[in-house]
Amino acid sequence: MSDRAVSDAAVSDTGGVISGTPRKRVLEPLVQESTPAIIARKLRTAIAAGDFPPGSQLTEAGLAADLGVSRGPLREAMQRLTQEGLLVSYRNRGLFVISMDDADINDMYVARSAVERAALAQVVARRDPDDIAALNQAIDRMQSFADDPNGPEIADSDMSFHALLVECARSPRLSRIHETILVETRMCLGAMRGTYASAQARIDEHTDIVAAIVDGDTSRADELMIAHMRDGLARLLPDETSFTAPVMPPAHPT
Repeated sequence: MSDRAVSDAAVSDTGGVISGTPRKRVLEPLVQESTPAIIARKLRTAIAAGDFPPGSQLTEAGLAADLGVSRGPLREAMQRLTQEGLLVSYRNRGLFVISMDDADINDMYVARSAVERAALAQVVARRDPDDIAALNQAIDRMQSFADDPNGPEIADSDMSFHALLVECARSPRLSRIHETILVETRMCLGAMRGTYASAQARIDEHTDIVAAIVDGDTSRADELMIAHMRDGLARLLPDETSFTAPVMPPAHPT
């Protein structure tokens, strides 16, 4: 048997382990998306960007023409977004992008807080150096837009940090829930613009969260995330002070 054959046999027989050393994954596995999934993702992105404002009607004929798809997969995609709560169906009228009142925004932050705190606890427990490096890179990207503290670029970088944080938890369910919540958050970002006198406080909040991850300090990380969520909610609902504290889930007992 050749050396190559012996090597291949060793890999096959040991499940990718050679000489007792597990093979490190170099490439991420391919993820094949169905046409409805691709359409749903494009619609989420458009809703988040404000291309379809809250309350606007989505028509099958117009969207099918824009996307160059048949109505079958488009209907399936729109049904997914209806189940996620991003679209609402009115009988004999059609499908519309949701409109969010103060109670909806408050509820969104309760859900977002729960998801991100759960994800953060997993990230602290893992303390993966690659994850920490990626989170620091996301903060560096925010810093690059610090000259415009209320601009769309730093807001998008902020959302990217939070999406990455949840991805680092390695929980498909948390990521799936979080994807919808972030679309709703992005729909509200316009109301936040003009509320930041400086970008530094915003950036420091994220930097402190990563520092707590590095330290393995679960309680500190959780406290920082709660404060960060409350700050975001207060900027959206500055006149509704009753929404900003009691509704947030309590910190984990120490």
